[in-house]
Amino acid sequence: MATLGVYSKKHKVTVVGSGNWGSAIAKIVAENTKEHPDLFEEEVQMWVYEEETTVPKTSKHYDAGSKFSTQPHKLTKLINHFHDNVKYLPNITLPPNLIANPSLQESVHGSSILIFNLPHQFIGGLCDQMKGHILPYARGISCIKGVSVDREDVRLFSESIGDKLGIYCGALSGANIANEVAQEKFSETTIAYDPPPMDSRNPTPKATTPQGPTPSSSQLDLTAINEHKDSKGKTSKVKLIVPPSELPPIDHNIIKSLFHRPYFHVQVVSDVAGVSLGGALKNIVAIATGFVAGLGWGDNAKAAVMRVGLLEMVKFGKMFFSNNVQTKTFTEESAGVADLITSCSGGRNYRCAKMSVERKVSIQQVEREELNGQMLQGTSTAEDVFHFLKARGKESEFPLLVGTYRILHGEVRVEDLPYLMEGKKK
Repeated sequence: MATLGVYSKKHKVTVVGSGNWGSAIAKIVAENTKEHPDLFEEEVQMWVYEEETTVPKTSKHYDAGSKFSTQPHKLTKLINHFHDNVKYLPNITLPPNLIANPSLQESVHGSSILIFNLPHQFIGGLCDQMKGHILPYARGISCIKGVSVDREDVRLFSESIGDKLGIYCGALSGANIANEVAQEKFSETTIAYDPPPMDSRNPTPKATTPQGPTPSSSQLDLTAINEHKDSKGKTSKVKLIVPPSELPPIDHNIIKSLFHRPYFHVQVVSDVAGVSLGGALKNIVAIATGFVAGLGWGDNAKAAVMRVGLLEMVKFGKMFFSNNVQTKTFTEESAGVADLITSCSGGRNYRCAKMSVERKVSIQQVEREELNGQMLQGTSTAEDVFHFLKARGKESEFPLLVGTYRILHGEVRVEDLPYLMEGKKK
């Protein structure tokens, strides 16, 4: 483990986003920066979209005689006063070294590690605002689940962030319900981080062997390389800046030190595409599982859908990200099979699909009635994935993913799902 005996500077950390999951992750990170003073500056900045609110009556901080409970105050002031995100993660004590900041530019200033946790539709605009205000050698972790899919391509949110800011960005995903994590109930997650070659601090030394000098290729200084490969194995258009040698290298060990807690176990892998795809495709499988649950077909049927769904998730990854995706990411990691099980047991996509069958109404109607303006990810992902597959003539390769789309659009009945899963046409 790195110490200041070797490195003269520490990493400053910023969390971009402060919703339910953003605040839970910020809590974890702030606990760990305090616990590892040899690696990190203790204070963690958390960017908060500023709004005004009052302390709700359900809050442990509610006091009918207090101005905080009777008059609107800025959310950042409430968070920093009570050490509690009273609106988005209420009644969870946040570490005092976690500072809510309404200024995006100020919060990211001087930070060498940026953690992104916000709705995916805001990535582009916020990254534009951050340009010119971040360290050029910063590195990132995206906690934004899923991928961006259209007819032309599948894009990882982590790479969208990296391309916008000119940095490298990994991804975090897993069976992680924010409130349970914040309450310190045991869970696991997967972080995918594939350190760029120039981040290596151990280039092969120039040396000789009994047979003579080592080949010139073995004397390559990796820190001199500013190119790296993207998730499809192509050379990224981003030219990275090497972090200064005064900072500890951002590798799997330091990533684990920043996120691992006794109640939140972390596995660090290099498969960024697999981790990201798992967070997207499982939502389609969850809808299909909810459909059969709504019919009352029982646990056997749900298990069958999940089994086929997992196979199609692996197949999708191997087909379209063949250079990087590993099967074990889906079958062994929290970001794969564990997240799938959680989503197919009680996630919102599962619940809304189940209710739509039970009530004999569209899933869109259930969404409007039950989610208070929030949107299901599974329905939009199912449509995007279908059109992506159709553009390549691959619909027959993914009968469950395509069948779920067809049910959502009223082309076939839920009762037809077993036939569709076999690749039979209806």
